[in-house]
Amino acid sequence: MRTKTLKKNRINVVTLGCSKNVYDSEVLMGQLKASGKEVVHEEEGNVVVINTCGFINNAKEESVNTILEFMQKKEAGEVDKVFVTGCLSERYKPDLQKEIPNVDQYFGTTELPGLLKALGADYKHELIGERLTTTPKNYAYLKIAEGCDRPCSFCAIPLMRGKHKSTPIEDLVTEAEKLAANGVKELILIAQDLTYYGLDLYKKRNLVELLEALVKVEGIEWIRLHYAFPTGFPMDVLDVMKREPKVCNYLDIPLQHISDEILKSMRRGTTNEKTTKLLKEFRKAVPEMTIRTTLIVGYPGETEAHFQELKAWVKAMRFERLGCFTYSHEENTHAFNLVDDVPEEVKQERANEIMEIQSQISWELNQSKIGEIFKVVIDRKEGEYFVGRTEFDSPDVDNEVLIDASKTYLKTGEFTMVKITDAADFDLYAEVIPT
Repeated sequence: MRTKTLKKNRINVVTLGCSKNVYDSEVLMGQLKASGKEVVHEEEGNVVVINTCGFINNAKEESVNTILEFMQKKEAGEVDKVFVTGCLSERYKPDLQKEIPNVDQYFGTTELPGLLKALGADYKHELIGERLTTTPKNYAYLKIAEGCDRPCSFCAIPLMRGKHKSTPIEDLVTEAEKLAANGVKELILIAQDLTYYGLDLYKKRNLVELLEALVKVEGIEWIRLHYAFPTGFPMDVLDVMKREPKVCNYLDIPLQHISDEILKSMRRGTTNEKTTKLLKEFRKAVPEMTIRTTLIVGYPGETEAHFQELKAWVKAMRFERLGCFTYSHEENTHAFNLVDDVPEEVKQERANEIMEIQSQISWELNQSKIGEIFKVVIDRKEGEYFVGRTEFDSPDVDNEVLIDASKTYLKTGEFTMVKITDAADFDLYAEVIPT
């Protein structure tokens, strides 16, 4: 008599793209675990779920290459099934089905129940805040809203994520409490646009009330704000930042450009004058605040004069943290109707020039920190150093503090006080202050 053996599936979730995708993968993994499934993140598994990114060309390319890589593994019999979800799948599902038909199933960004069903699991509504975090245990992303109502001409996110939809305060507090109970000490608040939070639910911008509720969560020591929008910024957020020690003196506010002509074409709803005034108000309200911004160079119609204006402004503003992207021409966006007329090599040159200016500013600002004392959280050990961050730094994108591991032992996830002994362009070197 022959018996059929039932092999237990091991589901491997692969995450590409931004922190919002990381969050979505964690929710998916939490749901699978609650259904009794064996689930891992970017390890070996016979069933693969690829959470894709569809934002700009490089990210799309990486997503497609990852799908193709796993299809080869499927053909070779190394994996049994491949499912694709996330932004690329939301945006290009018909094309993907046509081009890579042997993927078992494609799902969009809002089809979590369907994806769970395909994986033999049930969607459990009651699991608010239950997720398997993939970040180091001391910090986690807290997604406070989904989608975006802004009309920015270059951005395809509303196509992939839909309209702005805030998560109620009480659900976010529940989630924060569960994260804190698992040892998370830092919450990184993310959304396409933080400043819009609450408008749909409470008929007003409600970020302040949310922050005031989150600071009460026991065990949380830092709360960090990511992705604010310059138009209609709720200034009362700065009062909370100043008043509440848990709210980091840090704001990530992507400004994209400064030339009035370009801002108008980008449909950003602001001007050079308004933006500069806003930044000055930030500095006045919270002098010790670190501002992170990102810029886009090579947007259609960006002339040398526009670029020179941007350069001069970057020099004048002396941002503590800055990233720069080259423009990516995305179909179905408003800017797609414009001629992508800045050659690729010019885009790259401009991005390099901006980062060169920033590197010098960062070096100068870092030099002034030598001898100062900071509270840092230890994220990991790398080679001969423990790698930490101050409240002025976000993981993966900002500066780090390096502490010689031969001289001291530090636990990851713990906070410690250090004195800065040396500084490079983007990193600081420090020694622990004995307690």
